[in-house]
Parts: sequence; structure tokens; C-alpha cells
Amino acid sequence: MAASGGVMRKVMRGAAVLALAGCAAVVGACRTNPTTGRSQFQALSRDQEIALGVQASPQMTSEFGGKVSDAQLQAYVEGIGRALAARTEADNPKLPWEFTLLDSDVINAFALPGGKVFITRGLAERLTNEAQMAGVLGHEVGHVTARHINDRMAGQMGVGVLAVIAGAAANSEAVSDAAAQLGNIALLSYSRDEEHESDLLGMRYMSRLNYDPRGQMEVMQILAAASKGPRPPEFLSTHPYPADRVKRIGSLLAGEFKATQNNPQYGLYPERYQPILARLKALPPARHRAMNGGPEGVALGAPGSWCLHCAAAESARSGER
Repeated sequence: MAASGGVMRKVMRGAAVLALAGCAAVVGACRTNPTTGRSQFQALSRDQEIALGVQASPQMTSEFGGKVSDAQLQAYVEGIGRALAARTEADNPKLPWEFTLLDSDVINAFALPGGKVFITRGLAERLTNEAQMAGVLGHEVGHVTARHINDRMAGQMGVGVLAVIAGAAANSEAVSDAAAQLGNIALLSYSRDEEHESDLLGMRYMSRLNYDPRGQMEVMQILAAASKGPRPPEFLSTHPYPADRVKRIGSLLAGEFKATQNNPQYGLYPERYQPILARLKALPPARHRAMNGGPEGVALGAPGSWCLHCAAAESARSGER
């Protein structure tokens, strides 16, 4: 996943530059996020987040093999994604949402700021019902609506880092290098609590569409099964262990989402997914292949999984420049 790590560094370098360019205007500006109820420092404006997503989306799509060529499959993913986005809070439904099925056999899904959401066919082929698909996409929608990239940027805008970048103002290359380091620091400190928050938000959005949020737990169980191997996946160093997330989701199902359980109004809809699964399996080999020779190598072993934060963290660990 070295290539995707390169894209991520560019995304976060741009994020740092945009954030710093507007720093004087936003210092001290905190607003309550209507999605989470938390007060957030506005390191990036909404327009800046959208601009970053628009800028990075084409290269990200290309580096993961491009879009799956089957228009029906693309429409299926787009339809579920947009239905979820329409159930988000405040002005979030007005974001320029896009949901893309990538022609890659890695098990992967991630979101760019501003509403660009991706899932690979490698993950889609592991799913068994439509509620699981809604869980994956809802989790990524949650990263966007909770503005987790904004939080990473705000959390790392220390005086020392800002001084380094300000001191290099006469040298554009130095500014870019410093900004890239700021982005990598933010990604390396990505919070497990934010992953749990996205699980919660995904369950919230999918249940608003009458999907059984147990589908979110089933996705974690699929990831847990995929993570078994001779060495612990690096994915697990930046995300909670799937088993831990299963436990947390189980608590939510017994609490906040109790009314959805054993309730015929909420379904997993495996019958809707079977034709989709058949179309996926009939596709020609993926253009983008797992690094380690197959699905076992997946993004779990080279962490670009679930969101953009992990790919950049992987690049920083490997010393890639």
C-alpha cells in the first residue's frame, strides 16, 4: 500500500497548509458539532475539507485500481451511501457526497474529508448482507460528519510546530516538508475513541434506514476473521482490535439500539445482497492487487483500511519520504 500512503501524505500536506493559511482567522474559534455534541476547534473550514476531498479523490481512485466498471454495482453502493448521508445531521446532507466501489482486492474502506467515501470490491466480496454494506459506509460517513480529520489537525497545531513552519515561510519546499510532518503526526495519534465514535454513528445512520445495526457487529467479525495470521496486522496498532469493537457494539445493541433487536422493522436483508455478491464474483480479476499475494495480505496487513489515517501512519512508520 506504499502508493496509497503517498497519496495520503499529499492529502495531509495540503490539509496542513490550508489550515495554517487560515490559522489567524480561526484561532480560538470553537463550535459545537451537531453530529457529536462536542465542541471542536475549527482547524479546517468546511470549504477547505471539501476542497481537499475533491483534490485527492481522483488520484486515490486511480491508485486503488479505478472504479469497478460494472455500472449496476456502482449504482448500488452509491444508492446506499447517499441514503445514509441524507439521514445525517444539520447541513451534512448538503456535502458533495460520492460513494465509489474500487477495483481492488484488498479489504479496505476509507473516507476523505468533505464526503468522498470508498469501499473496495475485496471488502464488498466478504460481506453477506446489505446491512453490513450499510454498516461499512455508515462508519465512513461518521468519520466525515464527526470531522475527525479536523480534530487530528487541531490537536497537533502546537506552538512549536507552527513556529517551524512560520520560520520556513521563505522556503516553499521547507514549508511543504514541515506541513507533511504535521500531517503525519496527526495521523499517528489517531484516536481509538474516534473509531468507536464512527461505529456508533454508522449504527445510528443505518438504523434510520431500518437496517439492523447488528450488521455493524458482523462487519467487525468479518475483519476479526481476516486478521488471523502468523503476525498481528499493523492495522490493529491504529484501530481498536475487532474483538474490542465487537464488545463495544454489543453494548450499544443492548442499550441505545435495543429497540432494533428482534424487531421485524429492522432487517439485515441478505436476499438483496445475493445478486450483488454474484455480480462481484463474476467480475474479472481486480486491477489493484493485495501486496502479499491475495486477500490474506489485505489492508489489515498494510493499514490503509477503513479510513485515510492509517495509510499515512504506515508510511511514516516505514520511513517513506
